[in-house]
Amino acid sequence: MAKLRGLVLAGLLGSVLFTASPALAEPTRPAAVTVSVAHASAALLPAQTQPPGPVLDPAQTDKANTEKTRNKLVAGLIAAVLLGIVIWGRKIRSKKAKKS
Repeated sequence: MAKLRGLVLAGLLGSVLFTASPALAEPTRPAAVTVSVAHASAALLPAQTQPPGPVLDPAQTDKANTEKTRNKLVAGLIAAVLLGIVIWGRKIRSKKAKKS
């Protein structure tokens, strides 16, 4: 039973690590500082608008997505190989334990 529990735990951990995406750090915008003068009229001050968001190039987005997919496939393959090594090692260990 402990063997099955360990395999289920290893499989669950592998699937969580395979499907989890890394945390992305988002740059923070500095707070805009405005100075108001009590005697200035509203007509003299220019209207401040927020700059538009970043312009995304579809070619770069597609390239980034393919790189991310490739990295996930490589990580999944490595996880599957390591899981296979663990299962094979446990099988060999149990056969040695039965002999002695």
